[in-house]
Amino acid sequence: MAHLLLIEDDPAIRTSLLRALRERGHAVAASHTAMDGLRTALEERPDLVVLDLGLPDLDGRELLRMLRAVSAVPVIVATARDDDTEIVQVLDAGADDYLVKPFTAAQLDARVRAVLRRGPGTGAPATAVVVGGLRIDAGARTATLDGVSLDLTPCEFDLLHHLATKAGQVVTKRELLSEVWQVPYGGADKTVDVHLSWLRRKLGETAQEPRYLHTVRGVGVRLSEPA
Repeated sequence: MAHLLLIEDDPAIRTSLLRALRERGHAVAASHTAMDGLRTALEERPDLVVLDLGLPDLDGRELLRMLRAVSAVPVIVATARDDDTEIVQVLDAGADDYLVKPFTAAQLDARVRAVLRRGPGTGAPATAVVVGGLRIDAGARTATLDGVSLDLTPCEFDLLHHLATKAGQVVTKRELLSEVWQVPYGGADKTVDVHLSWLRRKLGETAQEPRYLHTVRGVGVRLSEPA
């Protein structure tokens, strides 16, 4: 059973999601303001936070930055804002996933379970994958590049590991959303793009000058050993 914190100011949505998530086996606390949500997150230490952006006392993006300054708790942003720029900014600010309203409780529950599965000890095979100077140890959840440890988030690690297990093959964004984010019914391509951008930065490359991660326009991305 996961302990969730729902930060949502709309009473009808808050009540509906509380009931639905509890029916799915989660323990859920709720806050209707940003500052109460921050206090609850620090006091109760939930496994995951579901965060609305349109809060009455503080914009959700600012609350996300405050949370990230003191906690690594996974955060799913659930909001009506569907602008691509906004999505990228929120993911850059540290959100683990982004869900646009309206959505069903089943969709939110699937996202929650997917994000929580990215934590340590999630059953990945204890076999190291080596591609060029990259070594990814799924058992220890560590990755190195040319012998230097890579500081990856859980999602970045899962993304790199999945691509490495299919080295030389083109992997579509749909497959990445399904296998890494566990959202087979679809999701935001921007989520994949932003995480690939972060991963490239940590591998010391860019989309314009790739070494390991090569974009195949209109198809997906391929991880391969540098020539």
